[in-house]
This record gives sequence, structure tokens and C-alpha cells, in this order.
Amino acid sequence: MSLPPMSLHLHTFGRRSAPVFFAAALLLISAPSFAQEPTIIPGKGPAYTVPPTDEPNYPLMGEFAGQIRVQGEKKKQTVALQIRPVAGDQFHAIAFYGALPGEPQHESEEMRLIGLRAKESLVLSGGPWAIFVDSKGCNLVSSSGKLLGRLKRVHRVSPTLGAKAPEGATVLFDGTGVDHFVGAEMTEDGLLKEGALISPMFQDFNLHVEFRLPYMPQAEGQQRGNSGLYLQSRYECQVLDSFGTEKMFNGLGALYRMKAPDVNMAFPPLVWQTYDVHFTAPRWASDGKKIRNARVTSWVNGVKVQDDIELPSKTGAGKAEEPTLSPINIQDHGDPVRFRNIWIVDRGITTAKFPVIATKKQRQEAAKLEWNEKPEAAKEQAESAKDSEPAKQSESKATSEKAATSEKKDDAESKPAAEKKASEAPAAKPASDPQEKPAKKNAEPQQN
Repeated sequence: MSLPPMSLHLHTFGRRSAPVFFAAALLLISAPSFAQEPTIIPGKGPAYTVPPTDEPNYPLMGEFAGQIRVQGEKKKQTVALQIRPVAGDQFHAIAFYGALPGEPQHESEEMRLIGLRAKESLVLSGGPWAIFVDSKGCNLVSSSGKLLGRLKRVHRVSPTLGAKAPEGATVLFDGTGVDHFVGAEMTEDGLLKEGALISPMFQDFNLHVEFRLPYMPQAEGQQRGNSGLYLQSRYECQVLDSFGTEKMFNGLGALYRMKAPDVNMAFPPLVWQTYDVHFTAPRWASDGKKIRNARVTSWVNGVKVQDDIELPSKTGAGKAEEPTLSPINIQDHGDPVRFRNIWIVDRGITTAKFPVIATKKQRQEAAKLEWNEKPEAAKEQAESAKDSEPAKQSESKATSEKAATSEKKDDAESKPAAEKKASEAPAAKPASDPQEKPAKKNAEPQQN
């Protein structure tokens, strides 16, 4: 079950666009006064941490949706599109009928498209039509040259973006310092860099994290915007730029090398995204024998991508399982991933509804922080946030009640693990990833 559906969009037509999806806004704009040279990463190419002003492929990346005419029918059909730059001036794209991934009308069948940029426009082929893309939208044309319709650029924002920590939670990072971390560094504009251990240690918890992936157009697969949330330094919730790809086994939202996400909810790089994780630790007998496996439920950008999944062992390069606690590790995989608004609920001490849907005011505040070095952009986003309607209370209530029921079930140590459906069985292990780094690079803190 996901959070309230992604039904509200503001379609905009310029580079200074301020979209709405329940919430604050995400902005893909460039201001010459804030131009920044990318970091060049050996073997991966440039990595931009702010929108580039002189990279011609960037303005063509993104999500698009609209209705087109269907030959021989009076009614129109909705088409959604995700476009992703790759090496050179090449592009990959995925088209869907109904709506974008995670939305109620989304149809899971994918159409893979390829294209090549020529000056300021892009032509995609591979579907039942040709698609001509500019920075404002896409025209779909039939084989006879007839215009079928135009897709408008869509910007979506997670309904949990900007959500404040509930009562009893611990705020781990709010941009003012790194007192709750070991080996952590902040950027000049108050963001947390990848590669840090959360100093306090927890057993069963709910974790909220906001992250921003770099734009790395020449990198692919595990080379592109890679990080991860290593729960107890053992179980990785994957962070990766898998926007505009098929559902990747090790893509954003995956339990690394254990299970693919149920849906690929990756947004484009350089916009804020959210990870909400409900974790229940394994249980051990006095002789050191494990008597119950760890379990994870997680949401990416407000949509459930892992539903009470049992983890029979550590994932990837995670630390070996044992009864003692270990810190949560925000993985350093060599890519400049940024983090903010990190808080955690220790379920051994308190309970709270989870995930937390941001209020209208919180959405507006999150909009102001989208690019906090661009005051004119913040104002534009805040105005757009005012136009969004809050999620339906009935839907929010149903989601919260289900989450609360799940917590009670997880916290009952004597209750056996639920039998898993065949569709949730762990996939076969792929070959070893030569790019993978150890789960942690810092010395572990002592247990509190």
C-alpha cells in the first residue's frame, strides 16, 4: 500500500518551473550567478551537484504526461514519459500508458525508447509514434506525420518532503551541525555529505531521510549517484540514480542484492527525494542463535516499495549479523549525494504514525529550501506550494492506521514471521559488483 496517490500536478512550460505534487516543489532551474563546475570522477565523468547552465542535455531530462488521440477512437489516451540522458548526446526513455509510476492510473507495461539530441531538441523512437522533445514538452507524431498530442512537463514532490519529526523522535540532522554523527562533513550550504555513521544506535526504528542525487549523465548502473542507508551497518536500502530506467534489481528502493523495489519511484537527479524506513531488528537467543530475521518496510517518495520484507542475512558488503547493535551508515560510494532533514523514532521508547505526511506549512518551508542559495526560486516555489491541496484525510488516516498495526505486529517478539508470498521471494544473487565499497569507512562508535 502506498501513501496518498500522486494525483495533483502543476504542469509548467519554462525552465523556471514550480511544480506541485501534494507538497512543496521541486525546481529544475539554472541561474547564471550560481553556476558551478562539476566534479570530474575518474571512470564516471562529470557529477553536478547543482543544475548546470551550459550542459545541453539537462533541460531535456524529466517527466512528462498528457493525452493523445487514438486512431479510430473518439476518446483520448493518457501517456506518461520519463527521459534520461546517457553518454554523449544520447537519451533513453520509458513510456507508460495511464500515468507515471506510483500513480493510481499507472499501467506497469513499459515501452523503451532511444533518441539523439540535435541542437535544442530531441527525437525519440521505439514506440508506436515518434516523439519530438523540447525543454517545455513533447509532441507525439504518428507514422503518417499527424500530431497526436502534446505531453507537458511534470514535476512531482514526495508527500513526506519537509515532514517534521513527531513527538518523541530524535532529530539527527537539521543543517546546524553533525553532533549525532561520526566522520560526517557538511557542505557550505548546510547539507550532509555521504559517508557518515549515525552515532546513537537503535534496534527497532522508523527513519526519515531526504536526499538529493547528483546529475551524472555519462555514468551508468551502479556508477550513477550511488549511496545507501545501511541499517545497523548490515542491511542496505539502496540509494541510486535509477530514474528513467526499467525496475532495476539494485536500483533506488532495492534491498541491495536481496530484493528489487516493487516500483521504481526514482525522481530525476538534482531534486529532493525521500526515504522512509520502518525497520525491525532480528532477535537472538542467549546462546547467540538468531531466532527471528530482520524485517523492512520502506517508502521512496511516498510510495511503498518494500512491504514487510524478511531479511535472512546481511546484504551486500554489510557487516556480519550478530546480537550487538551497530550504527546506521550513510554509505560513501564515491558520488556526491547530499542529505537533509534526518530524524528517527526509536520504537523501543515511543510510537508515532509513520510515514509522516508533511503539512501545507511544512511543504512551503521545504520549497524555500529546495535551492536555498536561490531566494527568487524559493519564492516561486512557495507560491506554487500554496496551490496544492492537502492529501485526503481519509486516505492518510487509513495509511497511518495500517502502519500502526504493522508496528504492533513487528514489536511482538513472540509472534512468528509472516509467510512470504512467492512474488516476494529473494531474487537470485547477481555476480559480484566490482565497484562496491565496504558498508562503512569510519571507525564505529561505542554503544551508548
